[in-house]
Amino acid sequence: MRLDYLTIFPDYLAPLQLSLPGKAVASGLLDVHVHDLRQWTHDRHRTVDDTPYGGGAGMVLKPEPFGEAFDDLFAGGGLEGATVVVTTPSGEPFTQELARELATRERLVFACGRYEGIDQRVLDHARTLIEVREVSIGDYVLNGGEVAALAITEAVVRLLPGFMGNAASLVEESHEGGLLEHPVYTKPASWRGHDVPPVLLSGDHGAIAAWRHEQAVRRTAERRPDLAHPSQVLDGVEVRLAQPADAPELFVLQRASWVSEQHDNPGLRVPALHETYDELVDWLARDHVLVARAGGRLVGAVRGSLADDGTTWHVGRLMVAPDLGGRGLGRRLLEAAEAAAPAGVAAYELFTGAGSARNQRIYKKAGYRHAGELEPGVVRMVKRAGRR
Repeated sequence: MRLDYLTIFPDYLAPLQLSLPGKAVASGLLDVHVHDLRQWTHDRHRTVDDTPYGGGAGMVLKPEPFGEAFDDLFAGGGLEGATVVVTTPSGEPFTQELARELATRERLVFACGRYEGIDQRVLDHARTLIEVREVSIGDYVLNGGEVAALAITEAVVRLLPGFMGNAASLVEESHEGGLLEHPVYTKPASWRGHDVPPVLLSGDHGAIAAWRHEQAVRRTAERRPDLAHPSQVLDGVEVRLAQPADAPELFVLQRASWVSEQHDNPGLRVPALHETYDELVDWLARDHVLVARAGGRLVGAVRGSLADDGTTWHVGRLMVAPDLGGRGLGRRLLEAAEAAAPAGVAAYELFTGAGSARNQRIYKKAGYRHAGELEPGVVRMVKRAGRR
């Protein structure tokens, strides 16, 4: 990959020769060229800026030096596979996804702004020739674009094949998979009263992987709720009786939760996906409905009702937010629904699709057994009351 930098402070980019980027340059993996924008000026003072049209404070970088720089840099077919990256606080947010995208380019040309920025015509003209990406590394303002260019460069080039000594390091890093990285520890096992979590010393690779994922989810939810909702942590989940005000969220959760049921049972009409809002409000008022809330969000629900025989407690509409499946919340709701059964109940029953193999496995683990079909494609499962 070739990297070009247009700047009025070339020395600012000296760190490109250090550490792994420097080694990549020495090995030929990277071809780095830092250009002093002033070399494309023609007056005695090597002027690169002027006052803004329309008035206002500060200075604006002039278009002529950038125009001539692009003419020289892209002469002789240099446009192919190249992208101009303009570092600016008004650009699109820089993310790991964008880093991966830029890592596929053959050449990146960084236009580093200063003062009040670069004359807009530079960008407009460049877009007639080549791809231009205006990129911001955060919601703050720096003195110039060089620091941002260095940050973007580090994030991009480390994704190039052969740059990292251990490619596996890229998989476990922050923002890969949409999560921040889990806490890390090294020797010694105990330091100044702080111990390494025992699970990391256990040698149980499955338990270690689960702990690291849980810690990554927790850290992301606490520090970056824009990436992971606080409900992902499942701390302090409140299971309580549903209230009328829960109806709108419950209606949305129901639709989201039963899509997989329809997928597993393509020929079956799934009532939860066809029910109207008013019908949901009716059974919310009629049945014993429990909801689970975490992080200010409704994340699960279940309803119970007494069957016509007066001795069977029907458990239905057991639902968990799709992003929280497999973490025990469904089992907790099922147990809560069973515990809500009135005295004298001899059995619990529930229905699920014949094609819903995962649901049936979960219910069997909870003590339920097949008891025939309610109708073609709908399995009835029953459990004796009091059984655990």
